[in-house]
Amino acid sequence: MRERPHDGPLPTAYPMPDGRPPQPDGDRVPCPSRPDARAPISRRQYAYGIAIAVVVLVLLVLGILG
Repeated sequence: MRERPHDGPLPTAYPMPDGRPPQPDGDRVPCPSRPDARAPISRRQYAYGIAIAVVVLVLLVLGILG
């Protein structure tokens, strides 16, 4: 297969109507900032965690005994 000769730089990109915003060249993509990973959990999240742990333990015991 014959390749066409290089005529120069590629044409520049231009935004399309109703299209995605252009991404920067490079290895990083901008993203929204993350909330602090060490933020304290609420009481509701703590209660949900305990409830799920109890359900898993009960199912584990039933699976072993049954």
